[in-house]
Formats: sequence, structure tokens, C-alpha cells
Amino acid sequence: MELIFEISKSGRKGYSLPPLDVPTMKIREPYLRESPALLPEVSEPQIIRHFVNLSALNHHVDKNFYPLGSCTMKYNPKINEEAARMPGFTNIHPLQSEKTVQGALEIIYECGEYLKKIVNLDAITMQPAAGAQGEFTAISMFKAYFKRNKEERKYILVPDSAHGTNPASVNFSGFSPITLPSNDEGLVDITKLKELMTGEVAGLMLTNPNTLGLFEQRAQEITGIVHDRGGLVYLDGANLNALLGITRPGDLGFDAIHFNLHKTFSTPHGGGGPGAGPVAVKRTLESFLPVPIISKQENHYSLNYDIPHSIGKVQSFYGNFLVIVRAYTFLRMIGEEGLKEISRSAILNANYVIQSLKDDYHLAFDGFCMHEGVLSGKKLKEHGVRTLDVAKRLLDFGLHAPTVYFPLIVSEALMIEPTDSESKETLDRFIDTMKQIRKEADESPEVLKSAPHNTPVRRLDEVKAIKELKVRWKK
Repeated sequence: MELIFEISKSGRKGYSLPPLDVPTMKIREPYLRESPALLPEVSEPQIIRHFVNLSALNHHVDKNFYPLGSCTMKYNPKINEEAARMPGFTNIHPLQSEKTVQGALEIIYECGEYLKKIVNLDAITMQPAAGAQGEFTAISMFKAYFKRNKEERKYILVPDSAHGTNPASVNFSGFSPITLPSNDEGLVDITKLKELMTGEVAGLMLTNPNTLGLFEQRAQEITGIVHDRGGLVYLDGANLNALLGITRPGDLGFDAIHFNLHKTFSTPHGGGGPGAGPVAVKRTLESFLPVPIISKQENHYSLNYDIPHSIGKVQSFYGNFLVIVRAYTFLRMIGEEGLKEISRSAILNANYVIQSLKDDYHLAFDGFCMHEGVLSGKKLKEHGVRTLDVAKRLLDFGLHAPTVYFPLIVSEALMIEPTDSESKETLDRFIDTMKQIRKEADESPEVLKSAPHNTPVRRLDEVKAIKELKVRWKK
């Protein structure tokens, strides 16, 4: 745009822009303000500093360590964000004609093909927008499968160490959950499985590695028992970060699995979203997938609604597209060998932390873990200190707390997952801090019980906060 040079009445030189030759909209009288809006007058430096300071008050993975077991708060490479912000992705609309969004459909399709190969299953939907929605989708497909076969099956087995979303997904899908207990080693009780797996049971939801970070070494035997009685087996893919390139769920006999792109494949997960929970299935379940799926004919991609026994849509459109873009970018960047290295690093990091701390905190189940491990703070109770106090004290050291009080089968649980993206220096600092907190529990427990001491907000009365929920800003 051409700038016009002019001299003001005061004699000062300056520049002005010519008027824009664009149509203007006239605001109707009833909607015009009678007085100026009462907005603060702030400079650009002031507003930038305001938001930078706010971000510094919050804990985030760019700031420091997140040992958040089962939630895999791994680092999200900035190249993922750059890819997802490209105008060709951000400026499209799901109601556009297929021929105008071929690149987007290609990315969704190819990402799905990569995921199928990783787990060795036959078909996939990229539609679910979260892990829990992926669970619901898969178990709803189980429901449709048995209805199609005219089988009256009422129940799904859910291990006592399962994520809390599992029994919820079972109920929402029209089944009822039956708890499958763990044995003394923290694994599935095979004898109890055989006893519970009756003709009324549609199948099993299994997390492997389980929430204790333990690999179900008899996974093929477990899936075989369920299949022998006509059931189906679903893998909760929340802990897939431990299996990449090492073993494939399809080889172990699983019929369906959901992926957490926002955990395993390094896309955002903070603040409850965004997320993506694609579901891959065996050929026997392909005809029940949600519509539409992305199909490829030569070099053309299309939205395929011709799924004969589809359970229908599980959300409005075709998946959380920009999360899929991020995961696709990560997969192309890492490559097949890189995936195996991810899991090896995750397993090594977890065992380094757990073995370093097992003498300070109780290790519920002996032996080596996979990508995460579970310690217990029950030794601290003799000092009046609980796991929650340890978690709060960690905040004083600039570290996020791990998951606490889960899984429920471990008293005073501390579930720790370092992920593959943390350095040994970071892990050593975390270990040293946990050891210092353990020493404080012995020598000055009140320091823990009154923590945190130097965070922007001190310890909240969580019971009161739940009972007296206030979600508006108070001046």
C-alpha cells in the first residue's frame, strides 16, 4: 500500500495512509454505543508482559518436568505446531467439496495407514476426538457386532487396574462392567478370567502394559481364552508409548485398539484437550466402523459412507484434524526406527527413576516396569505424611506432581512416567528432589503437610472447592 507523505499544521513531517477503497457496513441506530467502551488503554509491551508472566505462573511441559503417569505429558516438538498452523490447514472447512480438500484427506488417510501398520490391524477410523471417545467407539462396535450375530451378551470384563474411563465406556455402550481382579503379581488373574468368561460376556477391555506399568506376559493366552468363548478383546491404547516397534497388539490377538495421538504421538494434551483417539480394528469389525471413513481410489481421496453396519457418527465431522496433522508430522519425522527408540527410551527412563527411588518409597510390585512405575507413600504415614503432601511439596521445586492415588489397587500410589523425551539430567534432579522430600518427611513432616510454600496459589481446600464450586472471576 502506497504511503502519502504530508506536513502537519505544526510543521512536523509524518506519514498517513490513503483511505481504503472498500465497502463499509453501517451499524443500525439501536446497536450504536452511546458512550465509548470502558476498555483499558495499554501498550503492546504491557500486554505482552502480562501474558508472558501469566504463562510463567502456570506449569507446562516447556517450563519443566511432567512425571505424570498414564497421561504421557511428553514434549511436543514445535515443528508439529508450525505444520498445524499452515494456512492450507487452518483455513479449510469440513463442509467444503472433497475436491478442494484432497491434501487434508490424504493426510488423514496416510496417518491412519501408519497407525494400522504400527499395531498390525486391518481398518481404522480417525473420527474419535479423545481416548475415552475411542473406547466408547470400539465397545459400541462390539455391541453392534453381537447384535448383528443375534447374540445376547450383556457384560464386558474390566480389570481392577483399568483406567476409570473403561467402565464408563462399557456402560455408555449398553453393556455392564464386571471387575476382573489382579493376581499377587499385579497382572490379570487367569483362573478368574476363565471363570468369568461365560457366554453372557461380550469381551474384555485390557490395558497392556497395565496401569502398574507391568506387561501382561500372557497376553496371547488371555486373548485366546476370550476368543474361545466367542468374545472380543479391546486394548486400551493409553500406554502404547511402551510398545512402539517392540510388539504389535494385532500379533497378540487384540480385536480393537484406540490410540491417544495426544499421548503416544506427541500432540498437545494440556488443559483437557485437544485430543484424538483413532480406533483400529480387525477385518471382522470393519463393517461397523463410524461413517465416514477416508477411502483412496488411485490418487483421489473421498469420504466413504458406504459402511454396511456402521454404528454411525461419533462426532460431527471427520476427526480432530489439526491434532492428526501434528501426529502425522511427528510420525514422518521420527520414522519406523525412531518409534522403537521412543519405547526403549521410555522404558529405560522409567526403570531408572523407579529403581533409584524404591528404597525411599515402597515399590508395590517387584521387578522391572515398562514405561511407567508405581511407588507407594505408605511408609510415610507413620510421620503423618500422605502421598498428596509429597505431590504438593514437589511444586515448591518447580516440578509437576505425578499421578497420585491411582491405580486404586495400590495404597498411597505415586504413578511416575518420565516419558522418552526427558534427559538423564532432568531425571536426576527429580530423583534428588524425591529423596530430599523423603528425608523431610522423617525430619520435618510439617514442611510437607503445609506445602506448597512458593507457588502463586497455596494449597486449596479441595473438598470445599468441590462443594462450593465457583467458576466466575471475583473482583
